[in-house]
Amino acid sequence: MLDLDADSTAIAVHLARDPALRRLVTRRPGLRVPGAWDPFELAVRAVLGQQVSVRAATTLSGRLVERLGTPCPAGEALGTPRAFPTAGAVARAGVAGLSGLGLTGARVATLVALAEALESGALALAPAEDLEQVVARMTSVPGVGPWTAHYVALRALAEPDAFPASDLGLRKALARAGDPPLTTAQMTARAERWRPFRGYAALHLWMSLA
Repeated sequence: MLDLDADSTAIAVHLARDPALRRLVTRRPGLRVPGAWDPFELAVRAVLGQQVSVRAATTLSGRLVERLGTPCPAGEALGTPRAFPTAGAVARAGVAGLSGLGLTGARVATLVALAEALESGALALAPAEDLEQVVARMTSVPGVGPWTAHYVALRALAEPDAFPASDLGLRKALARAGDPPLTTAQMTARAERWRPFRGYAALHLWMSLA
């Protein structure tokens, strides 16, 4: 959850070889990748966050929890009376059960397909032997693209080299002032020098936008 096994010194030394990252690494030494308690919840949040603001994604997530979440009496005092729904709950609800939440038809179909794949065992959100296997496994679900797969691999599966190259924030962070964002292809090529710690480079770049 807190990425405490990461060798932050070795990661910093490696990333600082790139002049564009050296200043960022110096500014935030020891930056780690925040984990997630539940890979399915993180995956759902990633899908809901596609092409909408963080606030909108949070609102949609709240609606989903209100409808399908499990009652959690212990969380009443903390303002969290329901736990996030399980993959089984979303799969059983199906497309009809997710209607009226403000989601597009495509998002609903993706969430149901993701839940059904996990519930049936066709998909496992767990680390694999290599990143490509993880990404291929997740992108086999209709509606789950490389950005979502890499983001979930980074945050929920502790894949240190996961890198959502198409992310607009990352592409903006490396562009020179006044220039348009880098293309996804340019971002992918630039990130090759950061392997096998591209995920940490992504965190530094995202933080630089704060």
